[in-house]
Amino acid sequence: MQINDALSIGVQGFQNAQSRATQAATEIASQSAARTPEQTEQNNQLVNSLVELKTAEIDANANAKVIQTASDVLGSIIDIKV
Repeated sequence: MQINDALSIGVQGFQNAQSRATQAATEIASQSAARTPEQTEQNNQLVNSLVELKTAEIDANANAKVIQTASDVLGSIIDIKV
C-alpha cells in the first residue's frame, strides 16, 4: 500500500462518515420523542438514528487517524530524503 492510497482511503472514509452523520442528524431533527405507546416505532427510528450518528462519529475519528498516520509517515519519508 502506498501513502497516497492510505490518504485517499482515509479521506473517502471520512467523507462517507460525514455524509452518514449529516443524514442521521437530519433524521433526528425531524423526529420527536414518542409520548404514547402507539409512537413506539417512531422512538425506534429515533434510537436507530442516534446509533448511526454515534457510529459515524467513531468512523470519522478512525479515518482521521488514518489520515494523520499517513501524513506522519509521508513527513518522515520527506525528512529522510532531504
